[in-house]
Amino acid sequence: MKHSLQRLPSLSRLAAACALALALAGCGYNDYQRLDEETQSAWSEVVNQYQRRSDLVQNMVNTVKGEANFEQETLTKVIEARAKATSIQVTPETLQDATKLQQFQAAQGELSSALSRLMVTVERYPDLKANQAFADLRVTLEGTENRITVARNRYIQAVQQYNVLRRSFPTNLTGMVFGYAPKQNFTVANEAAISTAPTVDFSKPGQ
Repeated sequence: MKHSLQRLPSLSRLAAACALALALAGCGYNDYQRLDEETQSAWSEVVNQYQRRSDLVQNMVNTVKGEANFEQETLTKVIEARAKATSIQVTPETLQDATKLQQFQAAQGELSSALSRLMVTVERYPDLKANQAFADLRVTLEGTENRITVARNRYIQAVQQYNVLRRSFPTNLTGMVFGYAPKQNFTVANEAAISTAPTVDFSKPGQ
């Protein structure tokens, strides 16, 4: 009997812990953990693909520099746009700061536009178009742009699911208690710009 009485406090603590776990699960705490992790993972993939594009751009710039008399203004704009895009520090806090996220989007949009102009200009340089190294880079760039689109769409969907949880009742109360703020998403204004891939047309003979 004495041992049974000694076990009561332990059983009470266990029961309280179980009750707390059930309460947290019922109020969406576990869902916050899962969706927060999914958004961060999706964002990491977006950043990885943009970094992959940045590395490709540097290789393309180096190849274009070898072309005699290539239009320097176009090349300079690509170099400047790449430098601006890579200068923006992307941290987990970026996802909570609308201004920083917009700056990141705008910089990537400027790089996309500069790349598009570069591709158009290349059409006037037959030797560069025939350069196998440059052709390979163009193919890789096209694939990377597709990866960026997929990664960005996955991030948008992950944030939407998270924000629905954050704004719904009663899980919004859980979010406030544990400090889960709504996450920033890609803005409509910049979405069109950053989702426009550089023009890479392989339908013409000789490309």
